[in-house]
Amino acid sequence: MKRIFFFGVLFIIISSCATEKPNFSPLSTSFYSEAKGSDSDKKSKNGIDINIKENVNASEISNLIATFPQFKNTALNTEITALKYSLQNYLYAIDANNPSGKNRTIKDFEKSYKKIQKLRQNLNKDDNEVLNRYLVRLKTNISAIEDSIKGN
Repeated sequence: MKRIFFFGVLFIIISSCATEKPNFSPLSTSFYSEAKGSDSDKKSKNGIDINIKENVNASEISNLIATFPQFKNTALNTEITALKYSLQNYLYAIDANNPSGKNRTIKDFEKSYKKIQKLRQNLNKDDNEVLNRYLVRLKTNISAIEDSIKGN
């Protein structure tokens, strides 16, 4: 009788314990604004319907921003900084369900991208290939996010 009671209590304790879902957020929580609104507010608005915290493409964009190499050309580095800033704001705009902010940051990204394309002509072959790899991966991930937003 004691054994049945013990296993019954043990079963209730084990089955009542909740497990937390792991956080695969591409952005750390310290970057989020406190006034961004709840998830229920996001679903009620017309606009962007994508979970940026669990999006693989957004995670790769964040990783590319963090690992972007530095070059000897200071004008190129300055423009890369502007590109990274616009990409970071792009992810924030999507997370905040802000379509106008998203569109504005895409335009900023395109301007920086075009300037980088002009400035990369001065790079040596190896640096040019590295920069090209980063830029292609960024554009691919942004296109994938945009396609998933339009698909919803």
